[in-house]
Amino acid sequence: MEIVWEVLFLLQANFIVCLSAQQNSPKIHEGWWAYKEVVQGSFVPVPSFWGLVNSAWNLCSVGKRQSPVNIETSHMIFDPFLTPLRINTGGRKVSGTMYNTGRHVSLRLDKEHLVNISGGPMTYSHRLEEIRLHFGSEDSQGSEHLLNGQAFSGEVQLIHYNHELYTNVTEAAKSPNGLVVVSIFIKVSDSSNPFLNRMLNRDTITRITYKNDAYLLQGLNIEELYPETSSFITYDGSMTIPPCYETASWIIMNKPVYITRMQMHSLRLLSQNQPSQIFLSMSDNFRPVQPLNNRCIRTNINFSLQGKDCPNNRAQKLQYRVNEWLLK
Repeated sequence: MEIVWEVLFLLQANFIVCLSAQQNSPKIHEGWWAYKEVVQGSFVPVPSFWGLVNSAWNLCSVGKRQSPVNIETSHMIFDPFLTPLRINTGGRKVSGTMYNTGRHVSLRLDKEHLVNISGGPMTYSHRLEEIRLHFGSEDSQGSEHLLNGQAFSGEVQLIHYNHELYTNVTEAAKSPNGLVVVSIFIKVSDSSNPFLNRMLNRDTITRITYKNDAYLLQGLNIEELYPETSSFITYDGSMTIPPCYETASWIIMNKPVYITRMQMHSLRLLSQNQPSQIFLSMSDNFRPVQPLNNRCIRTNINFSLQGKDCPNNRAQKLQYRVNEWLLK
């Protein structure tokens, strides 16, 4: 009988050790997060828990330069040294694979035709790695960044890594001056941005209805995605997904891009689950805004009163009139 109890004790101890090893394994944690609570099933941490469930993600809770943020246009600092963005496609169109990751619509470019970006707040050239779409379950929400407390229907994020200092996006994401994310707000309209039209037309978007679905797109012109403006807003922040590394410079374009109501409806019909699981819309895949913590928000928009101190002195309000499109 004593031998039996010893065997049971050893089995139980071994089970506890294995379970503990699984819980502490980075690979187990890697995809263990969500934007919203799951109706059924086991606990999956939402944004307020990201920094608490894994020590490697503690910046999500304790970081002081987290993204996204609410941009108050009256407190922006005009920086005359911010040059226009320069997009280098080599005069070629690109191809990429569009994925349903369960959290985003993600377009990952192939390595045959590279797209680099420079200028703006960048000291180095950065290479485009991925384009992500964030969108809401209704038109009044969906963007990660807010503008004077206002959300937009969605947000396109072009994620670039510093290819002059680092060999890939994984290395760059952990390193200083590693990432640059160009962010463009999405609004619903009667017409559609030509680049997004390629991604969101019915024949294409229905190919990635479920998690892990993928579809190859060819002949894409990245320059068509950018709105017709050279104006932008920039600040230093973080990745908006775990592990929330604070290595990203954000560039937010001063005009939105447009998609049709039908295209937005098609986005909301994308499932964050596989076909065998209950349908759960991918919409509302945004992280809540984070404290600014006295960071500078700079712009190349030249308004009459130029701020000189950074962080801003709230007593000295800049008389900057917001563009009309921001108020609609």
